[in-house]
Amino acid sequence: MTPSTLPLNALRAFEASARHLNFTRAAEELCVTQGAVSHQVRGLEARLGVTLFRRLARGLALTDEAEALIPVLTHSFSRIGELLDQVQAGRAHQTLTVGVVNTFAVGWLLPRLEDFRAAHPFVDLRLRTHNNKVDMAAERLDLAIQFGAGAWPGLQATQVMAADLAPLCSPRLARRLREPADLAGAPLLRSYRADEWPRWFRAAGLEPPPQRGPQFDSSIAMVAAAERSAGVALAPPSMFEHELSAGRLVQPFAATVDTGRYYLTRPAGREASEPAQAFARWCLDAASARGGEGAEMSGGL
Repeated sequence: MTPSTLPLNALRAFEASARHLNFTRAAEELCVTQGAVSHQVRGLEARLGVTLFRRLARGLALTDEAEALIPVLTHSFSRIGELLDQVQAGRAHQTLTVGVVNTFAVGWLLPRLEDFRAAHPFVDLRLRTHNNKVDMAAERLDLAIQFGAGAWPGLQATQVMAADLAPLCSPRLARRLREPADLAGAPLLRSYRADEWPRWFRAAGLEPPPQRGPQFDSSIAMVAAAERSAGVALAPPSMFEHELSAGRLVQPFAATVDTGRYYLTRPAGREASEPAQAFARWCLDAASARGGEGAEMSGGL
């Protein structure tokens, strides 16, 4: 049986009957007679060559074949209904898949997602978080937000915002830190980028001490450890504003170091879709409104 010969009315009658386990209530939902529903279901059974219902004295019971068929039909009718609603509203949803480095996703993007949805209700946004290691082609990403120097082979990058790093720790641990040199005696929580703490100490005018303390592949996990007084994390305060304002974290020293920035990237040589351009404009405008950090889109992103 090809899709063009599928008896849609019969499938709808079967799906409603299966949900209600009653031909009469299915008929009321579909605004037809009980006899019409029963006739459609019998016709579908004849076409498929299977029995879909066991007729009981007090209603219906699904056969194994019906149990296998009903989830697919229910989902399909639901998606058809959603799409028709969108078309009737004047525009269908367009899918946009964006890879986002975890720290940026949690610290900046998630609190603003409702703003994006309100501004672009027809963009079906799908987020894929990563630890700054992303393969856009393999993951079929339209865009990706990454942290670094802005140079990735085969990608076009537009700066979103700076992300200077500073020491962050719990208030309890901060009471032991009166000057930057005191950090030499504290556990220093480290990312997989080994040069970050040495660069910060040099920016503070100090010789880097030997590093000790656990290493993390996620700034989110590293800062969570710092909140619990496990040590001092080196992370962007701009991504942990909520924790800082709530007093769960403290930035004990003003010195910061620039080791990279957040960039919006896309495959070079591939025209950006309308949803991708909408997201890029929104993201850069929101970053600019936050403090003038956003950048103009380059290369027709």
